[in-house]
Amino acid sequence: MSNITDTTSHLSPIMRVMQFAARKASRNLLRDFGEVEHLQVARKGPADFVSKADKKSEETIIENLLRDRPGYSVLAEEGGEITGSDKTHRFIIDPLDGTTNFLHGIPHFAISIALEREIDGNPKELVAGLIYNPITDEMFFAEKGKGAFLNDGTRGGGDRRLRPGKREIFADSLFATGIPFLGRPGHAKFLKELHQVMGHSSGVRRMGSAALDLAWTAAGRYDGFWERGLAVWDIAAGVLIAQEAGLKVESLTGGDVLETGDIIVTNEALYEPLMERVG
Repeated sequence: MSNITDTTSHLSPIMRVMQFAARKASRNLLRDFGEVEHLQVARKGPADFVSKADKKSEETIIENLLRDRPGYSVLAEEGGEITGSDKTHRFIIDPLDGTTNFLHGIPHFAISIALEREIDGNPKELVAGLIYNPITDEMFFAEKGKGAFLNDGTRGGGDRRLRPGKREIFADSLFATGIPFLGRPGHAKFLKELHQVMGHSSGVRRMGSAALDLAWTAAGRYDGFWERGLAVWDIAAGVLIAQEAGLKVESLTGGDVLETGDIIVTNEALYEPLMERVG
């Protein structure tokens, strides 16, 4: 506990609570990830195992969040909605974003936690969010009006403000996306979008975690990101982090991006050319 307190003493109380919960859950995920490779020979074992790891992570996160903020409401991928006595606050949790990667032993997945707050009777708005990659020990986080930051525990040096890419030429830009898989709609539409983007840019990456795609775009590793049909827990934290980094975050289909789940994120210069190709 002392190490966590020492490295986050400058953070707000709620961000300390959220980061502690994420790090606590990550310990079990890392241990379980180390066991995945031993289960690949089983027909049903890996999927069942990962499902348990997912739920265990979620339980740990909720337990720690509500211990420090009792009464807050929760929306979580596995457990659904928990309505607390304090209906003005709601945590939005994805305990394991990148489940398929985890299942196949690919070290690219994350924990995502966001907090919504209702202020003066207005609709809830995102006020805090984090995306934590246990493998690299990278903690991306933001609070409304305070900017977005990265704490890379493996390299030290404290928190670094996230600086998104400033590229203005589409041909020089690198983009990230998600590909619809078995049972998901939109395969033909996606292929058209991919054709339009990859034929005019430096490339397109599909890494398998929308949360990390958003965090990496905020960090300037990608110049833009788009995907359709995402759940609110996939993107809530990433939306705030991208916005606080200074990026333009919109819905591909209009309306509230958290409700549509159809998202496009990039800088002002690349927004129109990217939207023309994928909107």
